[in-house]
Amino acid sequence: MWNDLSFPALPRRTSNVARSAPADNQPPPFLRGPGAFILHYVRAHLLQFTVLAAMIVGAAGCAVGVQYVMKLLVDAMAGPRHGNDAVWMALTLFITLTAMESILWRISGWLCCRTTVGVGVDMRLDLFDYLNGQPMRYFAENLAGSLGQRITATAGNFGALINTVVWRVMPPLIDFLGALVVFALVDVRMMAALAVFVVLVTGGMILFGERGRHHHRTYAGHSNNVSGELIDVISNMWAVKAFSARQRERNRLARDFGIEAAAQRASWMYTEKARVLHDICMWVMAGVMLSWCVHLWSIGQITPGDVVVVSVLTFRILHGSREIALSLVDMVQQFGYIDDTLRVIAQPQSVCDTREAAKLERKGGAVDFKAVNFTYGGSRDAVHDIDLHIPAGQKIGIVGPSGAGKSTLVHLLQRLYDVQKGEILIDGQGLQTITQDSLREALAVVPQEITLFHRSVMDNIRFGKPDATDEEVFAAAKAAYCDGFIRALPQGYDTIVGERGTKLSGGQRQRIGIARAFLKDAPIIILDEATSALDTESEMEIQRALVRLMRDRTVIAVAHRLSTLTAFDRIVVMMNGRVVEDGTAADLRRQNGLFDRMWRLQAEGMSLDAVVEDAA
Repeated sequence: MWNDLSFPALPRRTSNVARSAPADNQPPPFLRGPGAFILHYVRAHLLQFTVLAAMIVGAAGCAVGVQYVMKLLVDAMAGPRHGNDAVWMALTLFITLTAMESILWRISGWLCCRTTVGVGVDMRLDLFDYLNGQPMRYFAENLAGSLGQRITATAGNFGALINTVVWRVMPPLIDFLGALVVFALVDVRMMAALAVFVVLVTGGMILFGERGRHHHRTYAGHSNNVSGELIDVISNMWAVKAFSARQRERNRLARDFGIEAAAQRASWMYTEKARVLHDICMWVMAGVMLSWCVHLWSIGQITPGDVVVVSVLTFRILHGSREIALSLVDMVQQFGYIDDTLRVIAQPQSVCDTREAAKLERKGGAVDFKAVNFTYGGSRDAVHDIDLHIPAGQKIGIVGPSGAGKSTLVHLLQRLYDVQKGEILIDGQGLQTITQDSLREALAVVPQEITLFHRSVMDNIRFGKPDATDEEVFAAAKAAYCDGFIRALPQGYDTIVGERGTKLSGGQRQRIGIARAFLKDAPIIILDEATSALDTESEMEIQRALVRLMRDRTVIAVAHRLSTLTAFDRIVVMMNGRVVEDGTAADLRRQNGLFDRMWRLQAEGMSLDAVVEDAA
């Protein structure tokens, strides 16, 4: 029935987390620790959490009131049987408070579910927003499965934390405060003893739980890493089978599972130690309080109703304080899990927009590299002193051996990394002065390894232009010479391609990637070994289609097969991170330099790397 209640919908915030990092590239303040992280979302949904807290206080207060009304009922029933209106008044109040308590619990359950789920959505989106602002090097160093597991688990950890506070901490706390009031009406000394004892036990449990934080953090880290390792093995199952590595991978996972299990046991047993200590303390407290109560009754200082309410509240406080103590240990665990996630995901971003960054103004697609230097961290620059001007609309090919800096050059143009010296400009605008999103909107990229989503062929091609019509998708597919094989698939364009496109061959995936680039209305096309999985004839057909269809576009193509670049306006030859030759294919052939030697030897069937070794 609660689903029909009218309550304001939780707001869906538009997050700018990925673009709100301070100038030092540090994460936003709320991502710098679990306390600030949780407080951020509580503040963002303050109204819902305030109403929820009020309902919990009201429901728990009614529960304490019921216990005190039970005392009044017992005392009234100890009086005369006839004409005793106090009994019926107490009974009416008892039934009323019980009904109110039930109603408040049910409404608070509905609101807690609604609020926690809504916050979980915002939380995952914010973590994803920050994560997708990390450079590609970050994703090369962290397992995708582990990152996804951390984001999903963090929302779950937050939900568990809120549920712990709402259902296992607040009600016993209200019971304790209410019990103090009731005990004060019975005997002030009893109230003081209860307060001191519970505060000391709870404080001791908090300190004990804090000392176990490292156990919970260690377990959280191992758990997330093992999840990522398992997903990595499953996603590379072809390699596992192809290299007869099933037993090896099983042994490796068994070792990792064993390390995780040891960490889990340490975390679990620390919690069990907390339970044992608490049980001992509560046993002592129960014995003392009940013995004291019976003694006061025996000397006539309290009524039977007082004995009943003290007995009931004592056991209620016993169980409640155990819940609080164990919940505090669980909360330390949840904090540890969230802290582990933030330490991995909320690392400083090395590539981010400045606060003054503006959108790229498209003027044709001219590209300039000016004294560009970049290193991945080694002693030698990946590219060194690159000066290159590419006029708008020019088709340029980049060739050279592996490690020459070709892919690095196009990665820098996409701003997957920031240059360390020099600058790159598009239409006279420096890459670091424009937003990354507007930059990449101006680029259509076909990498060497095409990654497809676990979606239909239609969805994967349309990814390049979400608002494209079916006819535009079909036209792009025909231009990329993939319409024929797509229509031959079981469901045609509606066929699901599998994870990362595993249902398709490498050449088919590359054709779909090229169709996706054709479809995107971008002034600059980047082809990074985009046709390496195709046969020579198909590659040359697509290259000709590129030249024809991208007549008004700037095309930058990294290629190994030199013959596919003959129709391009210009070819740049790179070696050891430098540009060593630059000109048309015909001009470079006439110069009898490195390109000419590469051309002649490659025509004889040698690989480009072998050609360069021969040239050296």
